[in-house]
Amino acid sequence: MKANRRSGYIILSPECYHPDMIRTQISLTEDQMRRLRAEARRRHVSIAALLRDAVDQVVPDEDADRALRHEVLLGAAGLVASGTGTAARDHDDVLGADRW
Repeated sequence: MKANRRSGYIILSPECYHPDMIRTQISLTEDQMRRLRAEARRRHVSIAALLRDAVDQVVPDEDADRALRHEVLLGAAGLVASGTGTAARDHDDVLGADRW
């Protein structure tokens, strides 16, 4: 990773960027920027990485969340027996509909 120092900032060369990243510009208050820099230093990550993590927490990826729920439900398939042979038909009563 090549880095050049200029004006107190580290300028990374273009090969350091992931090809799927979209460069953007945001406006922050001085206080917000101060807090971001401090947190990035504390975590030893870039401000960009910190902001990407914040976006993922505030705006979760619904497809990934749905896939995880689907995987959990498929893992539970066949683990419950009603003893009556009606678990497939009466699954809400057997599993407790309020839990899903």
